[in-house]
Amino acid sequence: MKIINGSVCAPQGFQAQGVDAQIKKKDKKEVAIIYSAQKCNTAGVFTTNKVRAACIDHCKNKLEDGFAQAVVVNSGNANACTGEQGIKDCRQMAELTAELLGIDNNDVLVASTGVIGVTMPMDKISRAIREASASLTATGGYNASLAIMTTDLVSKEIAVEIVIKGCPVRIGAIAKGSGMIHPNMATMLAFVTTDAAISSKCLQNLVKQSADLSFNMISVDRDTSTNDMLLIMANGMAGNPFIDDVESEDYQVLKAAVDFVNISLAKKIARDGEGATRLIEVQVMNAAELETARVIARSITGSNLTKAAVFGEDANWGRILAAAGYSGAEFDPGQVDIYLGAEKMAANGMGLVFDEERARAELQKDTVKITVDLNAGNHEAVAWGCDLSYDYVRINAAYRT
Repeated sequence: MKIINGSVCAPQGFQAQGVDAQIKKKDKKEVAIIYSAQKCNTAGVFTTNKVRAACIDHCKNKLEDGFAQAVVVNSGNANACTGEQGIKDCRQMAELTAELLGIDNNDVLVASTGVIGVTMPMDKISRAIREASASLTATGGYNASLAIMTTDLVSKEIAVEIVIKGCPVRIGAIAKGSGMIHPNMATMLAFVTTDAAISSKCLQNLVKQSADLSFNMISVDRDTSTNDMLLIMANGMAGNPFIDDVESEDYQVLKAAVDFVNISLAKKIARDGEGATRLIEVQVMNAAELETARVIARSITGSNLTKAAVFGEDANWGRILAAAGYSGAEFDPGQVDIYLGAEKMAANGMGLVFDEERARAELQKDTVKITVDLNAGNHEAVAWGCDLSYDYVRINAAYRT
């Protein structure tokens, strides 16, 4: 596998564009379109929040047949809690995009992100959709990545190439997320494209498995969005032997590459958490069950006290153990060892005499690594989060205005 340029446009047949819309900000790209020259087998996972944006139900309904050909996305407005008008606006976005691209309305998916409870400025969005559709290009992935951002400080994109049975296969992706990140399938959006030939059924299995390893293992602020969405589109233009068996070697090769792409984006989202100065990586090892490791790892990355300690460069390992304790997972606290980087902080659930300066040095790294050894089995999981700084409150105190 090699990393290549092009993001969502790297696979054959894909084009994209992102354009200004002035939905919430002036001089910012806020509407994007991702388009495939051929209809794609498509799958997705979506927020489990009972309060859902109109686009979530729209996409679920459209994906019942397992196909899509384009995605239209706006930032600046979540189109959530907007009632019947929000549903109509979502439908209008899809219909206009389909008309302009000359494709079936049923093959257009819609995603939105931004402020909740505000009706969509459809005049602005419609103008932007017309501009984006008229300027689609195979080099438009970066502009699309900019258009889906809200409080993100950096765009998030990646592309890789692998070989399946002698055929080069490409996978590209963009994502956004900085606050309201605690996915359960953050506001989190991710769009993955590939020219691999794979069935919709295999693709749905792949996207769920990959989400559980990546986007469902990050947390910024313990808030699950109304708009969380991960979509993957496969147009088959690479010409590889058709993948229709999840047990096949070809499926595993493709899955490993998709996992790499999604984990890379998930880590970028966590590092770009609102006000963040550090990425936190928590590895829970030697658990009796896989779910135990996952639940504990996520609990630690979501702990505000642990996040604040990392920001303050305070080696307070007790907060780590406490977060594991209230996670709901079954384990024996008396068997737990805790490491901060290479520095062992606790053994058998009790504190050790450790070097404060070495511990502080670990906390000053851009990626702060925490290891929790449960000494109870052979399962492990990794989760990612970020520290909690003063800026997080500043950013979110005035998000709507």
